This record gives sequence, structure tokens and C-alpha cells, in this order.
Amino acid sequence: MEDVKVSEARQSIATALEQSKAPCVTCSFQAEDMVVLHLVRERRPDIPVLFLETGYHFPEVYRYRDEMTARYGLNLINLVPAQSVAEQEAEFGKLYQSQPDQCCKLRKVRPLFAALENYDVWFTGLRRVQSPTRANLIVLDHFALPSGKQLLKVSPLADWNDKEVWSFARLHDIPLLPLYELGYTSIGCQPCTTLPSDLSNPRSGRWAGRKLECGIHIAGTS
Repeated sequence: MEDVKVSEARQSIATALEQSKAPCVTCSFQAEDMVVLHLVRERRPDIPVLFLETGYHFPEVYRYRDEMTARYGLNLINLVPAQSVAEQEAEFGKLYQSQPDQCCKLRKVRPLFAALENYDVWFTGLRRVQSPTRANLIVLDHFALPSGKQLLKVSPLADWNDKEVWSFARLHDIPLLPLYELGYTSIGCQPCTTLPSDLSNPRSGRWAGRKLECGIHIAGTS
């Protein structure tokens, strides 16, 4: 018999797709995103897969992204900021050190929100256990873009724990990022990602503890 949480996740995906004309899924190629991608592609194998190409990712992430894109034939869309890394650093210096919020805004938030204008349903790999900032996450939610456009935001794994994510990945032969083997628990841009300082908070290795969110999951900001 199918696991209850897996069944519920599949049902939430089916419910969202039934009312969608233009769905998409964001993917950082971390474990939970790969599980969501697997579940969504059971129904929509051609769904657009949005990747935030900040220019600052680990080499391992780029390698893995390309391997998974080829393995699964993903409809990958790389979202690129207005400025290249070199252009941004020439104008502002290393914003990830001086103003990490602004760096995230320029390289993640604005490119994503601009792209989301083309879709009506947004699937994510968010989970409640990832961070205190996500403790009240709900599976089906409404998300407002700065333009006022509303999307249905779907987090099918909202109540999954780490063990359940990894067990599903093993069961379905989904390879995972090799950075996990080095002890990373939440993986973002390389300059702002370290090993976790607090094992009870998987995102404690992000931004040297200065913040917990990049801003893409906060409605109405750009």
C-alpha cells in the first residue's frame, strides 16, 4: 500500500494541475526539489523547471544540474539576472558580503518573480522542518507577485521530514547532490553556504547566520 504522505503529495499535485493552464516547478536540485520534480513529472513530464542561475553556485551543483537534465530530459529554464557576476561586482563589489539581501534580490528574487508572471501554479520543495521561518507552511497557498498577480503555490512535501525525503529518493533511484556527503544540509550559492552551525536547523549554514531566507518565498517584494 502506498505511503500516506506520498499519496497526499500526489493528490495535492493532481488537484493543482487540474486547475492549471501554465504550471512550473522551481528546482535548486536539492533532495526535496528532486522528489517534488519526480512526483510532478509523473503527470507533467514536460513541465518547465526553473533554476535560479545566480552565477555563484558550487561547481558540483552545475555538474549535477546538467547530469539530471540529461538523465530525465528536463524542460530546464535557467533564470539569469540582469547583470553578470562580473558586471555586478564591478558596480557594487561583493554584495553577498556587504548586502546579502540586495544580492539575493538582484540574482534570485527579481529574475524569479519576472519569470513567474508566465505561470499560474508554482510547485516548490519547501518543508516545515527546514527552518523556523517555514514552520507554518501550508501545502496549497496563494502567492502574490509584486505586480499583483496571484499564483497557486504548492508545497507537496510540506510535512515531510528528512528521512522521508531521502527514503523516497532511494526507493525511486533518484541520485542526490554529492555535497550532502560532505555534511551540507542546505545548499545555496557557494559564497553564502557553509556546513550547518546548528544541526537542529538545516539552514543554519546559510548566509553565516545573518538570515534564513533569500526572499523568493516572501510575497509581494522585489
